[in-house]
Amino acid sequence: MPVTELLVRNAREHGDEIALVELNPSMEDPRKLSFKEYDLVQQTVAHPYRREITWQVFDEKANRVANMLIDRGVKKGDKVAILMFNCLEWLPIYFGILKSGAVAVPFNFRYTANEISYCLSLAEVEVLFFGPEFINRIQTNSDAIGEGRLLFYVGDGCPEFAESYRELAADYPSTDPQVPLTNDDFGAIYFSSGTTGFPKAILHKHLSLYQAAEMEAVHHRTTKDDCFLCIPPLYHTGAKFHWMGSLWTCSKAVLLKGTKPDVILKAASDEQCTIVWLLVPWAQDILDALDRGDIKLSDYKLDQWRLMHIGAQPVPPSLIRHWKEYFPDHLYDTNYGLSESTGPGCVHLGLDNIHKVGAIGVPGYRWECMIADENGNAVKQGEVGELCVRGPGVMTEYFNNPEATAEVLKDGWLYTGDMAMQDSDGFIFLVDRKKDVIVSGGENIYPVEIENFLEEHPKIKDVAVIGMPDKRLGEITGAIIELKEGMKCTEDEINRFCAALPRYKRPKQIIFADVPRNATGKIEKPALRKRYGVENLVAKENQS
Repeated sequence: MPVTELLVRNAREHGDEIALVELNPSMEDPRKLSFKEYDLVQQTVAHPYRREITWQVFDEKANRVANMLIDRGVKKGDKVAILMFNCLEWLPIYFGILKSGAVAVPFNFRYTANEISYCLSLAEVEVLFFGPEFINRIQTNSDAIGEGRLLFYVGDGCPEFAESYRELAADYPSTDPQVPLTNDDFGAIYFSSGTTGFPKAILHKHLSLYQAAEMEAVHHRTTKDDCFLCIPPLYHTGAKFHWMGSLWTCSKAVLLKGTKPDVILKAASDEQCTIVWLLVPWAQDILDALDRGDIKLSDYKLDQWRLMHIGAQPVPPSLIRHWKEYFPDHLYDTNYGLSESTGPGCVHLGLDNIHKVGAIGVPGYRWECMIADENGNAVKQGEVGELCVRGPGVMTEYFNNPEATAEVLKDGWLYTGDMAMQDSDGFIFLVDRKKDVIVSGGENIYPVEIENFLEEHPKIKDVAVIGMPDKRLGEITGAIIELKEGMKCTEDEINRFCAALPRYKRPKQIIFADVPRNATGKIEKPALRKRYGVENLVAKENQS
């Protein structure tokens, strides 16, 4: 069954109940803000801007989008992109695309004008929906972006080079277009994070989307009484498919714009959220603010909050232990996944396994896992190899890139590029990205292990370990350390702390600096390597 049928069911059976809430902690309508203004207001707390829609209205809006697209010549299998910040229009447009039979193509809102053009071409996009924050980027390259494409603007003050979605969609019927869909039809293209160059286009069938919705509800025991607080961007599979649990169970979700600790806790309190998905930096910020006394839990109504889960990156066990000191009754889960596996959940810890914090978990609902050696054979339990996953959420291909597809899809297995090991209880531990392994004097060193160790230091807020060039050993370990607010620390103090590590794993260079993370919370190690590591050395040698 295509995932659109879940929306139809919710509208039919619970049409007058709230489906989505948009909450912005600023005084302004976010659709009227520039890109820079948007970034600023995300961090403010004033009179919240709040909108909501019911399941019936959600479905009707999706139908209007679908009928508009069909009337404008969009056919089954055509590609339609979305370049918007999280807002109340985002998901109805996404489902309208699906209902038209087209393939939804969410864009990263951090893309430059050139990246937008590249991805439009790569995915063969014929229609683009975009918000006011992107007018300048679209206009910068409007000839290339608009050539042969329909451009629909979502907001007030439509630019001359686009058409107003709001004005057009209002004139189309709110009835379902009745385009026949099956699980084997293509449903979405998501883009890789682009950490090794320009992104790759990841093609998924409707089967993947439906699997993700059911799996999320199963993993987190989501019910109709739950309320999911969604903070990360909907263009990313993590946010989208965690929200799908709300779609599956017909429960309310809140789209929050803002990541400061008081903003998150106030939203959870005001909207009575029961499930909150956080990235590591946001969870750490909440803990730091509580430790400093900047916020007090007694100021919020949080008794209903039952589950905090984290994904998109390795989770320091020390963070969860600290979290449980403030929230002892919280259930916890961590989810592992890739856009190539329809986002989170192909491996998950499970709500009853907090004693295994540090592991990414066990195979998810309807998933299989294998840890393989260089020849594709399963390694012995306890040995390190590449994590491979197989299940109904695996991508069909990298669109228009058969060579890259063949590198990661082999005999039905998706080779993730992540190095992992499995303990005697069957739990999988992520060791590191295959490409991030540091080879120093012939020894393989896994940065995540050192990062988790350093996270235990009371003064450290965040840390990234990368390989740095060394004439004798090839590479040595370097630690970029971001300290907690108001803290001071010396290299000597870090060196004494690291004396508990084996000598070959101890950081040989220590740099106190900010640790950059992308919109989904992952450390931007390519940027750090370019600045400090081997890539920086190669660049200097090429210049000389």
